[in-house]
Order: sequence, then C-alpha cells, then structure tokens
Amino acid sequence: MKDRINIQKTNPKAYQAMFALESFLDESSLSKSHKELIKIRASQINGCAFCLDMHTRDARKNGETEQRIYTLSAWRETSFFTEEEMAILALTEEVTLIPSGVSEQTYQRAAELFSDLQLSEIIMAVVTINAWNRIAVSTHKKPELDRV
Repeated sequence: MKDRINIQKTNPKAYQAMFALESFLDESSLSKSHKELIKIRASQINGCAFCLDMHTRDARKNGETEQRIYTLSAWRETSFFTEEEMAILALTEEVTLIPSGVSEQTYQRAAELFSDLQLSEIIMAVVTINAWNRIAVSTHKKPELDRV
C-alpha cells in the first residue's frame, strides 16, 4: 500500500480539532472500558487496522481481557458483556452503520440505561472514533508490527 498524505503534518489545525474531541471525551463520565469497547467495535466495522491495533493495546493496558477483545465482533453470541456494554455496542454499531439508521429499540434501550448526558457522550465517542477511522483508512495509516 502506497503512503498517502499525512494530515497531522500537512494540516495540524485539523488534527487539533480532532484532539479537542478526544480531550472532551477524556473528561466525560464514560469509563475507560466503555470508551475502548466503542473504539474497538467501530474500528472493526470500519476495517481500520491502525485504530484496532492502538485501541486493543490501550484496552489491555486498562485491564480488558483477551477473551472479550477476541469475541467483541460476536458480542451477541457471548455472555461476556454487561447489559450496559451491550447497549453501548448496539448503539456503536448502528451509529457506525448510519445508512441503516439507529433503530428506536436500540436508542430507547440505551436511553433507559444511561442519563441524557451519558447518552450524548456515548454518541460523541462513536462519532469521534468513526472520524479517526476515516482519517486512518483514507490515508493508509498503518500500525507497526511488534518484533518480539
């Protein structure tokens, strides 16, 4: 894959805007675990290797288990995730796959489990990782292979 534009270098103000969203999310009420589940699941859907590499590492550093990370793309087929996590994952999938829309059922389930503030933070976390995924995929940003 041929290297493409480095937006961070070419247009640093654009990256500053993205980092402002990340700073907002750092201060949000969402747990680190919830944020990483959102980032990993959206990145799986979007096929973003760079973000998958980064956020699975971050999740493990924050105590996430290998088993939950490995089965995240099939979360509905496991009993590994809490009711809140399942609502977050369903909302993440539907916001990421926006042409299908967010179903009333998914939205209402999340609204039952989270305050309006938390729900807004979840949506903003999904929106933010989707933007990062699109930057990384369109510019061919690649993770580096670990050499053990």
